[in-house]
Amino acid sequence: MVYRIEFTPAADRAFRKLERRAQQRIDKALSLLAENPRPPKAEFLKGKFRGYLRVRTGNFRIIYIIEDDRLVVCIVRIADRKDAYR
Repeated sequence: MVYRIEFTPAADRAFRKLERRAQQRIDKALSLLAENPRPPKAEFLKGKFRGYLRVRTGNFRIIYIIEDDRLVVCIVRIADRKDAYR
């Protein structure tokens, strides 16, 4: 099963603001998430983002939620690690 990747408007804006090299790295990670939305390195978050998952991609964090009934991975936030959880 391949999941479809969807972005929230804020995550889409953040992705478009990144430099090309970072976009390519994140795009590669997103294609892997479409194939397996629960990779071994994904972690469930606590606190404000409880119930969401995150994967690390270099200095960036991809915060997302999985909608199994629709086969969708919804990207909520893409941010530098220092700003990702604010």
